[in-house]
Amino acid sequence: VQLVESGGGSVQPGGSLRLSCAASGYTYDTYCMGWFRQAPGKEREGVAAFFFPGGTARYADDSVKGRFTIPQDNAKPTLYLQMNALKPEDTAMYYCAASSYSDWRTTDYWGQGTQVTVS
Repeated sequence: VQLVESGGGSVQPGGSLRLSCAASGYTYDTYCMGWFRQAPGKEREGVAAFFFPGGTARYADDSVKGRFTIPQDNAKPTLYLQMNALKPEDTAMYYCAASSYSDWRTTDYWGQGTQVTVS
């Protein structure tokens, strides 16, 4: 499975971006896909995930709930992340990952990342 992210960029605080992740290859076993981010000097952290059985989204913590959304109609082989009300602390490299497990943090494949800068 190959994953390619797009949609990153530079925005002012309060702005919005929509990230996309296109999956190709053998995606039949992909149970969920997730977004992770890594800011300079910090560890990579999970942001949100989408589970294809049932079509449900899960968000990592309160810091993104209500601001970041994975559309309900998201379908393989693409994963989206709508980011609104962006804050400087959202600045990071955002990565897409695919997993064949029910635990979205146990990943099989990673994309190369797309940079998001809020300032």
